[in-house]
Amino acid sequence: MNTTNRMNALTWSLLLLLGLIWGGSFFFARIAVHYVPPFTLVFLRLSLAAIALHVYIAGRFRIYDVLRAHWRQFLLLGLINNAVPHALIFIGQTQMGAGLASILNATTPIWTVLIGNHFTTDERLTSAKLAGCLTGLVGTIVLLGPSVTSGAEVPLWALLLPILAAVSYGFAAIYAKRFKGMASPVIAAGQLTCSAALILPVALLLDQPWTLATPPISALVAILGMALVSTAFAYILYFRIMALAGATNASLVTLLVPPSAILLGFLFLGERLGFTEIAGMLLIGTGLLILDGRLYARMRPSAGTSGL
Repeated sequence: MNTTNRMNALTWSLLLLLGLIWGGSFFFARIAVHYVPPFTLVFLRLSLAAIALHVYIAGRFRIYDVLRAHWRQFLLLGLINNAVPHALIFIGQTQMGAGLASILNATTPIWTVLIGNHFTTDERLTSAKLAGCLTGLVGTIVLLGPSVTSGAEVPLWALLLPILAAVSYGFAAIYAKRFKGMASPVIAAGQLTCSAALILPVALLLDQPWTLATPPISALVAILGMALVSTAFAYILYFRIMALAGATNASLVTLLVPPSAILLGFLFLGERLGFTEIAGMLLIGTGLLILDGRLYARMRPSAGTSGL
């Protein structure tokens, strides 16, 4: 058996830690968006994380030669995997809590499957994948329903933004396949560097950050936590999990991010989820489990041997 595809106590611990850290990004953002405009916040997150990763890489993997040779590809990846989705999420989080934003953004694998089926030849929909996508989309509709039918606390436009961010992540996941064979830390540092450069003029033009009041300590700590912990360190941790357990096992983190964000929002921000949010989260989580396919695969042998 290939041990790189096995989950042991270490890899499960690292996966839980990564879920908590990525859930923390929604928590940190919810604090910071009250004091820092979204585009400036995106720039701070991306630029600080990029600097941290460049320090971590320290010139290894021929990173600067790779950046010079592939800067156009990194610009596009940084646009659709960092700059655009982060901006959409942060704008949405000016109107909603960390937990709800993380649930909506957890639809990313669903959109990735649908986009891959339409734009590639090696990512075709199976009946199981279709069932998972439909289940997750029903959960999304449940979350959006109150804003469509009544005067909900969170406006519909805000709810749509994390979903659009998930769609952008889906396109990024398909596009990132062309980086196969490139060192993962280089991919992370390259896209963060380029996305920070892309978002800087937007932040200067729209937010005029030089006119802003100095954020309080809580917001500054949240920005540093989001950039250094939930972005730079999270990338390093994710690559470590991939090396130990494979990409498929690492993708399980998608199921852990919303509970982490919900827990942090509950403990420190006083956020509460209503029945609709819980129902939507359960449906989306079920859809992701169906998409993952391993639960069904493990059930099949036991079903086949039960009659022996």
